[in-house]
Amino acid sequence: MKTMRYVSLILAVLFLGGVPGRANIRPVGFDADRNRIIAYMLSHQLPAQHYSHIPLDDRLSRRAYTLYLRQLDPRKRFLLARDVEQLNAFREHIDNELSRGRMVLPDAGRQILDERVRQVADRLDFLMNQGFEPDREEYLESDPKKIGWAPDRKGLEARWRLILKSQVLDEYLSLTEKARKQTGATEKKTGGGQDESADRNGTIVDSPRWRKAMETVRKRNHQYLKRLREETRQDYYNRYFDAVARAFDPHTNYMPPTSKEDFDIHMSGSLEGIGALLREDDGHIKVVRIIPGSAAERQGQLQAEDIILSVAEKGKDPVSITDMRIREAVSYIRGPKGTEVILTVRKPDGSRQVIPIVRDVVQIEETYVKSALLTSPDGRRIGYVKIPSFYRDFNAARDRKQGRNVTDDTRHALRQLEKKGATALILDVRNNGGGALSDAVDISGLFLADGPMVQVKNSQGMTRILDDDDPSVVFGGPLIILVNQFSASASEILAAALQDYHRALVIGGEHTHGKGTVQALVDLNRNLPLLHLKKYDDLGALKITIQKFYRVTGGSTQYRGVEPDIVAPSMLDYMETGEKYLDYSLPWDTTASVPYLPWTGAGFALDRVRKLAHDWIGRSQTFTKIRQEAEKARQRKRQTRVPVFLRGMKQERLEAEKARQEAIAAGLVESDEDKKEGGRPLSEQLARDPYVGLALFLMDRATDTGGVQ
Repeated sequence: MKTMRYVSLILAVLFLGGVPGRANIRPVGFDADRNRIIAYMLSHQLPAQHYSHIPLDDRLSRRAYTLYLRQLDPRKRFLLARDVEQLNAFREHIDNELSRGRMVLPDAGRQILDERVRQVADRLDFLMNQGFEPDREEYLESDPKKIGWAPDRKGLEARWRLILKSQVLDEYLSLTEKARKQTGATEKKTGGGQDESADRNGTIVDSPRWRKAMETVRKRNHQYLKRLREETRQDYYNRYFDAVARAFDPHTNYMPPTSKEDFDIHMSGSLEGIGALLREDDGHIKVVRIIPGSAAERQGQLQAEDIILSVAEKGKDPVSITDMRIREAVSYIRGPKGTEVILTVRKPDGSRQVIPIVRDVVQIEETYVKSALLTSPDGRRIGYVKIPSFYRDFNAARDRKQGRNVTDDTRHALRQLEKKGATALILDVRNNGGGALSDAVDISGLFLADGPMVQVKNSQGMTRILDDDDPSVVFGGPLIILVNQFSASASEILAAALQDYHRALVIGGEHTHGKGTVQALVDLNRNLPLLHLKKYDDLGALKITIQKFYRVTGGSTQYRGVEPDIVAPSMLDYMETGEKYLDYSLPWDTTASVPYLPWTGAGFALDRVRKLAHDWIGRSQTFTKIRQEAEKARQRKRQTRVPVFLRGMKQERLEAEKARQEAIAAGLVESDEDKKEGGRPLSEQLARDPYVGLALFLMDRATDTGGVQ
């Protein structure tokens, strides 16, 4: 029965246009034969070269279909339940489509979605012209996972009415807040100027600010719907191919051919001008990581896991980038050095923030190792070294020049700290997203005699052991490593090796990021099966997972990450961030351990240090406040049913601002004034850092002469 429905839908798409009343969409710059070649290569290259060797079968088809449907209409604003039921016929047939080179799902999805987008566009002005009652208490579920597909066009229209009302209210409140700041008015939070007075008198919809909000939302949505309808047939095929690739694991992707500039965007997600790594996530542009030394890091407000909602040039209207593809979003954020871009973001707890960032190049010095000499409560001299990333100048190495690298800089910092009398060390790799694997091994070797540091297993099951070959130890005193959920890849290898050797005490949240895989780029043009197929245009590339990291004890760093010896409360605790929260991430597993000699020098008595840390954290007012603020943020994040009426939205904004001010007052985050002045000096940051404070306390109370036991 399922196969018959699938065949019927193929016939509908091929001969009837897929949706009644719509002609077939005319292909522009589309080459069906080229796409058949891409499909053929994906069906062969992915199962053969991916680390897991997952077969391209019905199970993988179901995975790919889930990802495909989610990117087709990520927030369930267009497709009806019957549309999805129709598309469900493809759920277990994607493998057959690829192997046969006869793909129908991309066209079926495109034609159905295009029709629904057209219908919404046709009703947009009607809904706006009806107007909205600002004080009518209504709610909108913002989490698409908690709502079903609209049952019919009437249900979809009702959903859009609430969406538009929410946008108008949000724009109105933003305009009100902007006006207050510009005039420097000092009205009470519940009082105000002309528009606030009109609100109290029930005539808010006649106010100039409300009319401007209505006009802005109308224009923004017409542009958004127009953009959706302008996507090409090839765009849909490219995303279909990418859904197939991501069904293997979240770091495996199909990358269509682009210019070199756009290719770099796909590879790194770098937002040129502000310095942030991003990805597309269920219709949103989400920040993955802030680049050390970048304009975004110096400004300080944009953080990993933030969702960028809109972008504006200074003095101009914002452009919504929701449901925008990453390349197009980057084009709005990119700009000349010295110009200001204004981002409206939604924080992981659901609060909104407007963030102005002056575009700039990355300040290289800020990406390098930093060090400081600290004094413990008992007067001991403790070294501090921060490694922002595992950098290495590979171009210099290729040119046989001496390029700067993180290992040499760390070695130099350690020697300087020892000269100044440091007897113990805090090594900080929080927010370090990784970098050169060789440096993770070499830096581990600065604290250990020679030995294995990490195992790397490839897709053929062959394991390579990476050793530190230098028997010298640069620093032999007690060592504490600070990590968090954004410590990833090479950072995790370093922390895991020093933890397994009982060389260091690891302090952080419940886990690190958990990315324990390696990707390689496969140029599809260089893997064509037959020479005569070279006649086709650029086929693009695959970024494919080919290796996995394992600790010397045999456990992988994938999925679980590194679990600290001391778990301390964090403002990040409420975030669902890390490999374990990504779709179809590879599982944690084990391989054989390798022989190694644990550290026997200075360290910590682990049982004692855990009790001391537990008691200290319990007495700490700062950690108590962190725990409280994280719980408040968790509760806000869970409240996905948002108010769509003026009083409710005002209250949400007030509560979010109150929480931010409380965090600033408690010293948990920097104020806007501090950020504008370039942030606090390193010495002041460390003096206020509760994790550094905990580390200094433990250095005084829990160090031993026999390693971490």
